[in-house]
Amino acid sequence: MRITDFDVLTFDCYGTLIDWESGILAALAPWRKRAGVTLGDEALLTLFSEVESKIEAERPALLYSDLLTATLREMGGRSGHAATPAEAAAFGQSVKDWPAFPDSAEALSYLKQHYKLAILSNVDRASFAHSARRLGQNFDLVVTAQDVGSYKPALAHFEVALARLAAMGIPKQKVLHTAQSLFHDHVPAKKMGLASFWIDRRAGKTGTGATKPPPEPVKPDWTAPSMAAMVEMHKREKAR
Repeated sequence: MRITDFDVLTFDCYGTLIDWESGILAALAPWRKRAGVTLGDEALLTLFSEVESKIEAERPALLYSDLLTATLREMGGRSGHAATPAEAAAFGQSVKDWPAFPDSAEALSYLKQHYKLAILSNVDRASFAHSARRLGQNFDLVVTAQDVGSYKPALAHFEVALARLAAMGIPKQKVLHTAQSLFHDHVPAKKMGLASFWIDRRAGKTGTGATKPPPEPVKPDWTAPSMAAMVEMHKREKAR
């Protein structure tokens, strides 16, 4: 099996294409400063991962911008540093400010020449629209949590995307899911019988950052530390 064997790349966006950890920490900075939060960056990202995933499971129909607001409220309660309503609301609207990884737009432009590109994201449509502009792409398919009424690792994103791709004449054997999060993406992708490519953006770092660890072992089919490295792998395969 080669990465050039596929017709579609389905992407997680946040953590894979958009640097959500930098975006999250920047958006939390006003609260941290005002409230005197002493948790370090990694501890704060771990707290975020625990709270965000819990709310996603408990309130799957909640719009992601509102979910982020609720996440900061609970993070404040757990840490003993309550967030103000204004701070929580600002965090809820922060996705628009989260930066793209430096290699994402160029890599997507290259890959678009060889694949259809799809997004399977846990955010809402309005938040993703800002990120799409940062990435410079009109994606062939976008499936958000707002569309399916649940959050990955629930399977609805994958079920809807595969059904829509099948209607285009593309079977799941021609779909390669590309993502950073083992928890949100690779475990459910494997449950759906998909090949997967791990963009390990946290290679060399300790812990799992803003993403919970997977509940079970999972083995992606390929691994690279960046989108740029994935592109180089594709170029080498094409040259052979």
